[in-house]
Amino acid sequence: MTSNCFHCSEVIPSGINLFVTINKISRAMCCIGCQAVSQTIVDNGLTQYYSVRTEPAQRAQSLVPEQLQKNKLLDETVFQSEFVFQSDSQDKDSKEAILSVDGMSCAACAWLIEMQLDKLQGLISITVNATTQRATIKWQDSAIKLSAILLAIENIGYQALPFKANDVELNNKKQSKAFIKRLGISGILMMQIMMIAVGLYFGAFTDMNEHNKVYLRWVSFILATPIICYGALPFYTGAITALKAKRLSMDVPVSIAIILAFTASAWATITQQGEVYFESVSMFTFLLLIGKFLEFRARSRAAQVSANLLKLMPMTATKVIAVNDNADAQSKALLNKETHTKEVLVAAKLLIKGDTVIIKPGEVVPADGVITSGTSQLNEAMLSGEQLPISKTINDSVFAGTINGDGNITVQVKQATGQSFLSQLIRLSEQSQAHKPKIAKLSDKIAQYFVALILLTSIATAIYWQQHLPEEAFWITLSVLVATCPCALSLATPTGLTCATIRLNRAGIMIKGGHVMETMPKISCFAFDKTGTLTTGEFTIDKLELIDNSSKDTDQKYSQEQVLAIAAALEAHSEHPIAKPFAEHRNYNLRAQEVKVHSGQGVSGTIDNVNYAIGKFSWLQKSVQLDSDQAEYLKDSSCILVANKQIIAAFYLVDQIREQAFELIANLNKQHKTLLLSGDSQLACDNIAQKLPINTVLGGLSAQDKMQQIKHAQIQGFKVAMTGDGVNDSPVFGAAHVSIAMGCGADITKSGADVILLNNKLSSINILIKVSHRTRRIIFQNYLWAFGYNAIVLPLAVSGYITPYMAVIGMSASSILVITNSLRLLKD
Repeated sequence: MTSNCFHCSEVIPSGINLFVTINKISRAMCCIGCQAVSQTIVDNGLTQYYSVRTEPAQRAQSLVPEQLQKNKLLDETVFQSEFVFQSDSQDKDSKEAILSVDGMSCAACAWLIEMQLDKLQGLISITVNATTQRATIKWQDSAIKLSAILLAIENIGYQALPFKANDVELNNKKQSKAFIKRLGISGILMMQIMMIAVGLYFGAFTDMNEHNKVYLRWVSFILATPIICYGALPFYTGAITALKAKRLSMDVPVSIAIILAFTASAWATITQQGEVYFESVSMFTFLLLIGKFLEFRARSRAAQVSANLLKLMPMTATKVIAVNDNADAQSKALLNKETHTKEVLVAAKLLIKGDTVIIKPGEVVPADGVITSGTSQLNEAMLSGEQLPISKTINDSVFAGTINGDGNITVQVKQATGQSFLSQLIRLSEQSQAHKPKIAKLSDKIAQYFVALILLTSIATAIYWQQHLPEEAFWITLSVLVATCPCALSLATPTGLTCATIRLNRAGIMIKGGHVMETMPKISCFAFDKTGTLTTGEFTIDKLELIDNSSKDTDQKYSQEQVLAIAAALEAHSEHPIAKPFAEHRNYNLRAQEVKVHSGQGVSGTIDNVNYAIGKFSWLQKSVQLDSDQAEYLKDSSCILVANKQIIAAFYLVDQIREQAFELIANLNKQHKTLLLSGDSQLACDNIAQKLPINTVLGGLSAQDKMQQIKHAQIQGFKVAMTGDGVNDSPVFGAAHVSIAMGCGADITKSGADVILLNNKLSSINILIKVSHRTRRIIFQNYLWAFGYNAIVLPLAVSGYITPYMAVIGMSASSILVITNSLRLLKD
């Protein structure tokens, strides 16, 4: 009886007995090629491929190297949907992904990867964060495939795979165990060598027999070999990788020092001439490993905080699907007879736009969506930092990773898991952390030249001391190579930015623009929109006045109910906060056609062949006929409704000032200029000015007017930050040095902002200012220490005042100090 290959569905030739266990079931394969490919899929946790593929795979013609084949699989759309994003909505060929990079030992590795991959055709950009050991890449899919990018990274000695929080945690644990293993072996052997060294030193004063001395040297040589060959391997790997790429990294001088010390001692042992220093090189390597391990632990702590956000995503979701009359008996048994649907447990990552899911009390929301039935309270602390639950009802938005409270809710999915707000938060945080200020780019260049300077100085030192004090020349040169390694210099900025971004995320502040942390301390003027920014934006209709109850053109009389329904039909097309209070008066039998939204002004359209417009009095007064008395009192209205160029109603809305507004403005006025730029009437803005101590208040502005005001302030020498929430604020954001959007604002506004206040608290701006100033101060401290340490230690090492032990301790301590100093940003 013939059978088909599970991988490619071709007939399995007789005599072939090849199997792969997939999801605990043994599957037959037709050739070693299919077996290898299938085993690679299993080994990399990609068995989902077999359940979602629409047709069998092509037969593997040859056995491809495992890593290469794995990378090729990542070019498949079915796999990329989980971790690849569209970097540009206008360019469908442009893709973006976050990679976890294994094998990075210091900040120079990040620089090396960026420099090498920058040469690839089709790669738009790559930024590598040495602290989190992740890389953000953007590429043109038609020009280069993801597998080629991964292969290019592997060719220079690093392993890169798509970033997944759980995988990163497992990899960190694996690296931690490897570090501890190296430390354990090196430490135990180092102690044995030190004990032998004590014997050798005492033997020098007690006329130890020559054959005993030779024996102890050989034992030291044998014990030191694993330390040098195994314990110090990470330093050699880093050095070789850098040299292959024709670059100089911090591992180069360290590796030269270890190899030279061991080689000199080994030669003295073999020839039985000269002194041996196995205890010195063993202690030297052990201390270097301790320094590397402590640095790794500090980096892992910083990276773990952001990675933990993705762990909030649930593994499964309860999906609601329709059941037809032809369904099997099992499906009908689970059928809800009222709705003809059934509940199915599915993997959350497989949810797509349009799916409907049920979220029960205590469950985690599996995807971004809108509530279609039910009410509940949701905990959104992981997004906004606000611990109090938020009441949600029908038509309210919910976000993946938030926790449902005490009610059952049904949600229609609006975004696939990979495009959820939480996923975007992680992606944007990575980008802002990887951003390099000008001083960081300069320090990277200095670090590379500094390594070359160290090597040249070491050669000059060796030549000088060989002529003046030959017996100490070697160890003085060794100290120069190690003590001046500029690791701390390259860690100064990335560790500071990473910790600052994590601290802000915890406070409900999402940083999107990479330049924010660099620019915020320079801001001297804060501009604010009024509605939805300084005020809550939750308007209520306080008063409705029917101006003229008949339309001359239609001879129709309008009731209060009709006016509200017409206004609601028009405002349904607007995202402005003023449109929201009309929603409850919506009559779905009225449909507005030829609708046009006039940014910052109002909405116009046709209903039942009558031309209507609703908006600001200043916008509509030119198109209607008014006497002076009418014009005077209608100026105070929030908006007016016009039918066929005749005013039929005026609406008066009220809005509340946000709780933290006064405190924020008062605090900003101490060192900054404050502006209110609003599209609302000057009278409404003046009312706000009476309650808030804003320096300059300007009302009745269009989006273009606001832009002009921003540019005018910039001409006067101010660095301007603009805070807003509406669609009409979006073009203004482009003119400001830093743009800040409220979390409740329109999507287009948030997409164009540099900062999003997820918790909708104005007090977050104070936190942003404080953290940005503190970050600048800490990064400056890091550079001061890094430059100061190298400036002091280099002449001391060349002069012979620093021993190899002191050199190792100093180099490790400088890097650990920089990281620990940056970790202070994580404290409140």
